[in-house]
Amino acid sequence: MSNASDDEFHNFMTGRWPSLLRTAYLLTGSHHDAEDLAQNALARAYVKWNHVRNSDDMAAYVRQIMIHAHADRFRRRTVREWFTPRLPETPVADQTAHIDRRSALMDALGRLPARQRSAVVLCYFEDMTHAQVAAALGTRTSTVRSQITRGLAKLREDGLLAALAERPATTSAGLRRPVPQKGTIR
Repeated sequence: MSNASDDEFHNFMTGRWPSLLRTAYLLTGSHHDAEDLAQNALARAYVKWNHVRNSDDMAAYVRQIMIHAHADRFRRRTVREWFTPRLPETPVADQTAHIDRRSALMDALGRLPARQRSAVVLCYFEDMTHAQVAAALGTRTSTVRSQITRGLAKLREDGLLAALAERPATTSAGLRRPVPQKGTIR
């Protein structure tokens, strides 16, 4: 293809991507499968771009390609479902309390000043050392320690976080970390 055709395809692709992804999600029911399907449809459209751009409705043409690609996925599928006498998955606990806790924490973090929020998030959520946080923020280690101390003090004073302070916190990797006590620095 020529550069003009490439630019035209690129403009079409970037303009139609959200709509194609939404349609693909409705077809597949999965975000990952939807992205694969939309990318597959655009790859097929790129190969036939001269036909696509000369059609009456380019979006409808590519949508039709996507529907055919989706149908092809099922034709080629060789894995069949097998019925078993036992359930393959174990039940999991209700995670609504976890979502409420996360929401309360995000709200409280949002009320911190930007520098304190950055220092606390990098230290406790990204598991960075004070020196790494200082390098990331372009400041001194002592400034990072004071920002973290002030940020943690404000988080402790926050009424919405009282319930969170009673339970152990977890790191981003899901490892338990004790909730910092007043006056302690990591």
